[in-house]
Amino acid sequence: MIELHSKAPRDAAASAQLKLPFDLRQKSRLRTQLTSGEDAWLMLPRGEILRGGDKLLAADGRVVEVIAQPENVVHIVCADATQLARAAYHLGNRHVPVQVGDGFLRIAADHVLEDMLRGLGATLTPMHEPFEPEAGAYGAHGGGHHHHSDEPSRGARIHEYAAP
Repeated sequence: MIELHSKAPRDAAASAQLKLPFDLRQKSRLRTQLTSGEDAWLMLPRGEILRGGDKLLAADGRVVEVIAQPENVVHIVCADATQLARAAYHLGNRHVPVQVGDGFLRIAADHVLEDMLRGLGATLTPMHEPFEPEAGAYGAHGGGHHHHSDEPSRGARIHEYAAP
């Protein structure tokens, strides 16, 4: 079994691939398989989020490329920027991971959110694509981001300050 402990430089030459949907790319501990079928054990620092194109360093020195697996997403467009901002606001208010693009949003397929967005006037198109939501605003590697108490959040943090 290959053990993956840390990220490697993105320009490192990879000899294997690990294909995962976004939900699993948020896990710091995961038993999975490479695309070759070889068993893999992911043991990354807590809060580490994997993006398509990231490279991981294995305990044996191999480099594994992370592939963002296509998944069921909803492509959201609106008649104008104000409607799109309103849709983004309501999704953010629900702490929904959102991929932001030039004139569009994408979310994981969810019929309740889709009904809400249609009610806001959005046009929705189901797609099967890699999902790469925004990282957020508070830092992916620790930091003091807290929710409703002095205890740190226990879930994966997808926050970081950076331009897209």
